[in-house]
Amino acid sequence: MTVDLLDVVRAERAPLDLATYFDEKAARRYTGRRFESFGGGGDLAAVQDVITAVDLLAVQTLSVVVPAETAFALLDGDLGRQVTALLARVPADLELGTRDAREAVGARSAVLEAWQLLRDREDIGFVTAGKLIARKRPHLIPVYDRVIRCLYGRPQQVWVRLHDRLALEGGELRGELAALRARAEAPPRVSLLRVLDVVLWMRHHDEHREQDCPGFGTVSLERIDPDDAKPSALLERELLEREGLVSDEH
Repeated sequence: MTVDLLDVVRAERAPLDLATYFDEKAARRYTGRRFESFGGGGDLAAVQDVITAVDLLAVQTLSVVVPAETAFALLDGDLGRQVTALLARVPADLELGTRDAREAVGARSAVLEAWQLLRDREDIGFVTAGKLIARKRPHLIPVYDRVIRCLYGRPQQVWVRLHDRLALEGGELRGELAALRARAEAPPRVSLLRVLDVVLWMRHHDEHREQDCPGFGTVSLERIDPDDAKPSALLERELLEREGLVSDEH
């Protein structure tokens, strides 16, 4: 059945999942715990608009690698200069779910154009492109991979839809994410978007399947009532009927 994001964040397992992910003393440590904080963070004032070598290392903590030719283009080429010019138009402190953020992630936004520049590279998929942008704007752009996309049911305009959900009801979901971060004793600098990403990823990554996944579409970006929930299999069938099977890159 499909559940609301609030229910996921309020779930009994959520604090333990979040604490486990960011535990520096655990026998099995998750490298992604350092994604936002490594090297001082990608949104430091001195480098907030520039993709640096530290950023390229940071995304590796999330199990992606920027190939050498694209790395060269980002660090010392036109691609890097173009991305910098676009990021300079996006305030580094703008938070998804707050005033002005919807326009900042919309169809004609600079941040979407920056993502598309990266995505247009033959050796960069939507996941890696998104993680690079999330590193530079951690409060505005969520980490978004196949696991999270599966849970959401492959939505269109996911940034806009997540913004609308975070802004709903006076920012109730944002408040719950902040409370969860404190309850789990996660580092206070961890963004609310990262808290949400980790909770969702920990919930689903072990069971995720590329095809016929039992978790497909089981988390709604819209506020739902329990009586409105649909079985995930029905959601997947409806989607495939609309779009057909699509094979995606990394």
